[in-house]
Amino acid sequence: MKELWARFPEYLSAHLELSLAALAIAAAVAVPLGVWLGRRPRAAPALLALAGALQTIPSLALLAFMVPALAALGLVTSRLFGFEVRAIGYGPALAALTLYGVLPILQNTVAGLRGVDPACREAARGVGMTPRQQLWRVEIPLALPVMVAGLRTAAVWVVGTATLSTPVGAASLGNYIFSGLQTRNYAAVSLGCVSAAGLAFVLDRAIGLVERGVRERRRALTATAAGLLVALGVTAALANVRSAEAARPIVIGAKTFTEQYILSDLLADFLERDAGLPTRPLQSLGSTVLFDALRSGEVDVYVDYTGTLWANVLKGRGAPGTRAALLDEVRRRLQAEQGVTVAAALGFENTYALAMRADRARSLGIATLSDLAAHAPELEIGADYEFLARPEWQALVGTYGFAFRRASSMDPSLMYQAVADGQVDVISAFSTDGRLAALGLTALRDDRGVIPPYDAVVLVGPRLARERPDVVRKLGGLEGRIDAETMRELNRDVDQEGRTPAEVARAWLDTLR
Repeated sequence: MKELWARFPEYLSAHLELSLAALAIAAAVAVPLGVWLGRRPRAAPALLALAGALQTIPSLALLAFMVPALAALGLVTSRLFGFEVRAIGYGPALAALTLYGVLPILQNTVAGLRGVDPACREAARGVGMTPRQQLWRVEIPLALPVMVAGLRTAAVWVVGTATLSTPVGAASLGNYIFSGLQTRNYAAVSLGCVSAAGLAFVLDRAIGLVERGVRERRRALTATAAGLLVALGVTAALANVRSAEAARPIVIGAKTFTEQYILSDLLADFLERDAGLPTRPLQSLGSTVLFDALRSGEVDVYVDYTGTLWANVLKGRGAPGTRAALLDEVRRRLQAEQGVTVAAALGFENTYALAMRADRARSLGIATLSDLAAHAPELEIGADYEFLARPEWQALVGTYGFAFRRASSMDPSLMYQAVADGQVDVISAFSTDGRLAALGLTALRDDRGVIPPYDAVVLVGPRLARERPDVVRKLGGLEGRIDAETMRELNRDVDQEGRTPAEVARAWLDTLR
């Protein structure tokens, strides 16, 4: 728990700043637009339908869409104005959350103004009020409870949705939830969920008190509640400004599975303890987002795999011979084409594999992927989020002709238990995952050699390699230091024994001294 609480101020302040900023922008857009639509009933249905359509887009999909959208915008701003909009992190999360916050505020503003008693409007005109005076002195005060209800709904939605900003690189309380689910650290999941719920409650109550103070003309109550909101926003902003003003840390990225969390903590501890360099984790990112962040300098270091880089980044076809040959080719092309440096090959290979329960495979006479293809129409496969869309899967289908009865994507933390319990027959596994042996699973042999090698390599981004070549040399000290069995044991310690990735990484580094 000590490690969880150490990052709590950072995650809470980032979550709060992101939520308040999105809510403020959404209100600044939706309230004036709602007032305008309240007096133009013909235009309202179309714009409300558009806002409603945005709300139906799944949160993660909208967040993911914002990454390439802002990347394209960054190219334009770079050429025209000399600065580049960041494509990951705060920017895409803020844009998506703002869009999510617009609808309830807009709907309630329009509904509140339409609900004003016509007799009140007539009375206002009768005493000689101008349309502007009628709006500010009669209509808005009467519609205020309904308008504020929309703002409160938006606040709860935005705070909740902000937990999903982790995969696009924005720090939030969602970091606890994503990493906790992958490593079965339910204390982390609970801390993230409870904290987000508590933050939503506080914002909802504060906004409600502002509305009550205005409605009842209680200036002290209004000032106190408004002051609380301002204080929350200022505190969060100052916390993040202080973090930004500190010496720029080396940002170490990680994907969304146990091994990546362990390796990112291992790299951080290695650089902090042995080189005295400050580091900052940026975990639970998607593969494409993470590599793009490395290339742009928003992430400095992370571990990837030669097969993934060959197929997804370099768009290679087939594998160039041996593991060593692929490693050399990936190293050369990443440097030449992307400016990315391979600082070290850690020494183990974590390849994709299709795995079954050992007793089930024996009963069906399945030992190879060719055997599996013959039984595929009777079986169900479960895979992680990415696998069924990856080139490796397409190559397997093209070579072996797999036609499974059903293919399902699921969270990697649930996938292994699903096959162990017989809920699915086959899964897309990782060869260094400690759960293979722990749950009695067997990896089927790729008898046609379709899946390329997946040596784990430490990548360094162009900015860090250029500014700190000493860091590249330091990371080179990890060359060949971790074999496959060691990595399986480290993964097993987290997934089966309940230890934290940071604890496991620290213990392994102690063995080097």
